[in-house]
Amino acid sequence: MTIGCVGTASAENPTPDGREFVSVDVTGEPIPGGGPMTLGFADGQISAFAGCNRGSGAVDLADGRLRAGELAMTMMACPPPRGEADGWLSRFLAAGPAWTLAGDDLTLSTDTTTVTLRDKLVVDPDRPLVGTTWRVDTLVSEQSAMTSVALEQARPTLTITAEQTVTGWTGCNTFYGRAEVDEQTVTFAPVNTSGPACPGEVGDIERAIVRVLDGPVETSIDADRLTLTGAGGNGLVLSAV
Repeated sequence: MTIGCVGTASAENPTPDGREFVSVDVTGEPIPGGGPMTLGFADGQISAFAGCNRGSGAVDLADGRLRAGELAMTMMACPPPRGEADGWLSRFLAAGPAWTLAGDDLTLSTDTTTVTLRDKLVVDPDRPLVGTTWRVDTLVSEQSAMTSVALEQARPTLTITAEQTVTGWTGCNTFYGRAEVDEQTVTFAPVNTSGPACPGEVGDIERAIVRVLDGPVETSIDADRLTLTGAGGNGLVLSAV
């Protein structure tokens, strides 16, 4: 077996290379936390996600089987049940599922589980940066990416408006400020919160958010996921509400 082979595409034998797919149906062992699973294929490499950490590595699609090498995974701790999604993903890919591609639908099958995925551009087009309400689900620093039960319960949000302002909720205070959008960059003026600093872990969440929303911040949107990357490697990962 030669890891990294993607086979030869033709009208009779298309491959998923250059496309990304998201699961729309799972028969058999369910994904812990509900997923969805996303798989991307590009030049003999696969990227994979089932709700917690993201993995990438070489892939072989020859002979109608998906054979992935050992994936390099991010190391984020996820609360249950999503914390069990990585194990589900590893077991599923290690089984070498059979694959078929028909139009926008990719089907992967093992002895116990069948997953139907659809082209992500069809299922989940990119949301607009402006006018969408985004909920913070991951805090990023130079050292780590962090989510927690407290962050899920606080449900901090932000919305960038057409009037070049940003408004939102830190988990215990509302906030507002300027937000000038220029292509993939948003320049925030330091935001103002509605009340005093919050105590405990909610206060740590608020400070992390406010720290990012200060100065030029690079944006990246993938379907319903927005990544904000600010100075010093600090950032936020958000999902569309």
